[in-house]
Amino acid sequence: MTSTPQSNLWPDLLADLQHPDLLWQIGAIAVSIALGWALARVLRGMFTGRDMQLRVMRLGVESFARVLSPVLALILIALAKSVLGRWHHVNLLSVAIPLVASFATIRLTFYILRRVFARGGRVGSFLRLFEKLFAIVVWVGMALYITGLWPDLIRYLEETVIPIGRYKTSLLTILQASGSVGITLILALWAGALLEERLMQLDTMHSSLRVVMARTGRASLILIAILVSLSLVGIDLTVLSVFGGALGVGLGLGLQKIVSSYVSGFVILLERSLAIGDMVMVDKYYGQVTQINTRYTIVRGLDGIESVIPNEMLVASPVQNYSLTDRRLRLATHVTVGYESNIENVLHLLNEATANVPRVLVDPAPQALLIKFGADGLELEIGFWIADPENGRSNLLSEVNRTIWRILQIHQISIPYPQRELRLIGDWSKGENKDPVMTAEVLPMTEKP
Repeated sequence: MTSTPQSNLWPDLLADLQHPDLLWQIGAIAVSIALGWALARVLRGMFTGRDMQLRVMRLGVESFARVLSPVLALILIALAKSVLGRWHHVNLLSVAIPLVASFATIRLTFYILRRVFARGGRVGSFLRLFEKLFAIVVWVGMALYITGLWPDLIRYLEETVIPIGRYKTSLLTILQASGSVGITLILALWAGALLEERLMQLDTMHSSLRVVMARTGRASLILIAILVSLSLVGIDLTVLSVFGGALGVGLGLGLQKIVSSYVSGFVILLERSLAIGDMVMVDKYYGQVTQINTRYTIVRGLDGIESVIPNEMLVASPVQNYSLTDRRLRLATHVTVGYESNIENVLHLLNEATANVPRVLVDPAPQALLIKFGADGLELEIGFWIADPENGRSNLLSEVNRTIWRILQIHQISIPYPQRELRLIGDWSKGENKDPVMTAEVLPMTEKP
């Protein structure tokens, strides 16, 4: 085994266990961990308690809040090592630094992964398994570093060559390339998630503009991450021109609908024809817009059913937006009263009764109209306005109809309905065998006989 500074670390640590200077090192580690934890609490309370003027500083502190304590402890241990190293042995501190660094790395990685892939608070089984495997890999690497086997592992990975087509590459290069690509993409997704969260909290900006800025920022970060990772791997970016041409041909031939939906999504967000919370009707789908993504929009019906509508459909088809410029919506119900009714009194009662129903707006006021002189009676329409169509229309129409029914019953106003009169043709008294003929005639009736 080649002699390296790391290879002597473990034997030197065993020798320090019998030396009195070990107490100084243990005390330095304990004080550093305690101070790191205390400083982390102070910094979190200092910045998270400030107002919105320190938004940028709060972003950095809150993002690393879970790793502040081990990072600060790591810094303090490194300072203690440089100070105590002038008079005492510091082999225990040399071992403590990679241990604390590994712990900080694991906590930082877990935090970033959960912010990217478990933003709703639900951690999937695959993510938990990956976290466990990552923690095992980090601790195994730390153990190899302390015991001095790390250089031998690196040498073995460099000497292990894997043929890839006409070329040969070492296993170390493959692992470094995979790690660089994964790290850059995860960091880009994490930064995109932070950017989206901060943009969604800006009440002074339109919701559609916030969404399009968040989507554009995330796409830009992912593109930059891919280009950076390819450069780190050693791939010449000029070869992407050929790939870009082939991709353009493929998009033009086979992915027209998908690309059209993506472009339509940005068009919808930029022109602000739809916003989250709007009540819309697209084709046969009616409901509230809950999400506007780059490829599709989710419309949640009042029955709880969510419809995934491609953005291309929202651009190419007519869309009824019940809350684009004004959330007020007019509804109407109909009723027929008898000809003997005092029409002016009936119209006044209907206006008054409808105005007392909750959710019905006072301005514009409800308006009862005489629509038609029907065969059965006077046909009336009661129109009224609401400002919350997302709370449903059928339930409100039912409440209005029940109120109208009660007021008509109280004032004894008749609601006519057609009745059938049956006539039997044939002389049964003379014993004729022919079957009787029944005829039916609908007669207008204003009262029940």
